Amino acid sequence: MTALVAREHLKAALLLHVGQHQGINARDLATELGITTRHLRLLISALREEGLPVCGTPETGYFLAANAAELEQCCAFLRSRAMHSLVIEARLRKLPLPALLGQMKLSMEN
Repeated sequence: MTALVAREHLKAALLLHVGQHQGINARDLATELGITTRHLRLLISALREEGLPVCGTPETGYFLAANAAELEQCCAFLRSRAMHSLVIEARLRKLPLPALLGQMKLSMEN
């Protein structure tokens, strides 16, 4: 199955899972599509990069956002994961997080 075909199959499958209460876990969705969970995650990322509101957490499984609140919850979850990864990187590099992010130090002098 080509990446384009797999992506279209995933889009069609997600249309059956609109709203958090209709979420499907990664393993079941991957099995349904005949792909690995790793391939599924890559496809999910690609759809998100296209702007498709694919939401999901380990608790809810994957689903299309049914409303703005679900999308906001998903974005908050993704932001939290990203920040956690950045904190880990900062600790490994032995840098404060602002230094890792390249934030400027502003002088309080006039």
